[in-house]
Amino acid sequence: MRQRILKEIPAQKFDEQFKTLRSEILGRVEQVFSRGQFILGQEVKIFENDFARWLGVAQAVGCASGSDALLLSLMALGVKSGDEVITTPLTFFATGSAIVRQGAKPVFVDIDPLSYNMNVAQIEGKITSKTRGILPVHLYGQSCRMDRIMDIAAKRKLWMVEDCAQAHGTKYKGRTVGTFGEFGCFSFYPTKNLGAYGDAGMIVTSEDSLAQEIRILRSYGTSRRDYHDKLGVNSRLDEVQAAILNVKLKYLDTWITARREKAYRYNELFKESGLTEVRLPFEETDGYHTYHLYVIRVSDRDSLLEHLTQSGIQVRVYYPVPLHLEKAFDFLGYQSGAYPEAEKAASETLALPLYPELSDEEQVCVVEKVKEFYRS
Repeated sequence: MRQRILKEIPAQKFDEQFKTLRSEILGRVEQVFSRGQFILGQEVKIFENDFARWLGVAQAVGCASGSDALLLSLMALGVKSGDEVITTPLTFFATGSAIVRQGAKPVFVDIDPLSYNMNVAQIEGKITSKTRGILPVHLYGQSCRMDRIMDIAAKRKLWMVEDCAQAHGTKYKGRTVGTFGEFGCFSFYPTKNLGAYGDAGMIVTSEDSLAQEIRILRSYGTSRRDYHDKLGVNSRLDEVQAAILNVKLKYLDTWITARREKAYRYNELFKESGLTEVRLPFEETDGYHTYHLYVIRVSDRDSLLEHLTQSGIQVRVYYPVPLHLEKAFDFLGYQSGAYPEAEKAASETLALPLYPELSDEEQVCVVEKVKEFYRS
């Protein structure tokens, strides 16, 4: 018999965040409507400048989504049919699809089983004469080991595009991710640490010429109206979303601090619980984890997921199918067992609720429900 839900804990609390920012957001959006400029207006310019300053990078160019940020970056670097790009199989679909849409082949590197990021020791073994670049993903808010990846890229003359969709403010050895490669790609999907109220994305770079190339490509390939020098796309950051993000950006550091504090509280609660069945998130010694997701690992993940869901606790799996096993990528010819660490993590990891508005009481409830599953 299904147990009675005593307390519902959602995966996100968008309503609570909006309550605290309501007057600021609505006031800023109203200004956009009053000005009547909805495409690439002053809100986009302000957000691009402020986000670049916040990251510590020279240029930031807004686009329609994090997925488009990846695609535009590969377009700007001239990725084409026959090229190979090294990346991870444990990531969102958009990472692989951006490579394939350019006609290139994603070549996967298995993950490190602790950090869930690409195992840097395996990268050089995947490089061929067709390899053009490396696309590391900073998964869950934790940085890849960027010094090793940068050394490999420099030695083998490869470009690097960072997928920072889950890593706003994440650092490695004091340096913010997104600033290491030719491009850093960010998503502002509503669930992100810095989320819009719709789709939105950003590409950052330290090179002015690359930033200009992105600006042309994101707007039909034109630098002046009705004259098209390149085959671009329509992928511009919406002015209304930029206005919302301009309000939110000034709170981001506070929200990241809150996420880290709540992640550490989870750690302490789990340690106090004595649950040896649960592997807690690993944090790199040289990194600054921003905990976009608090991901635990258990051998009986699906049963625990069902138990927590029935208890009113919304949990998520990121990602149940590694990219090399996605049906859409069947034509690449990858087989089950090719990347065992990624496949095992995909079957054992589970993201618990974590956001700045999550209360201490709710965290206690989550851990108690996990303990109930193992001890009842």
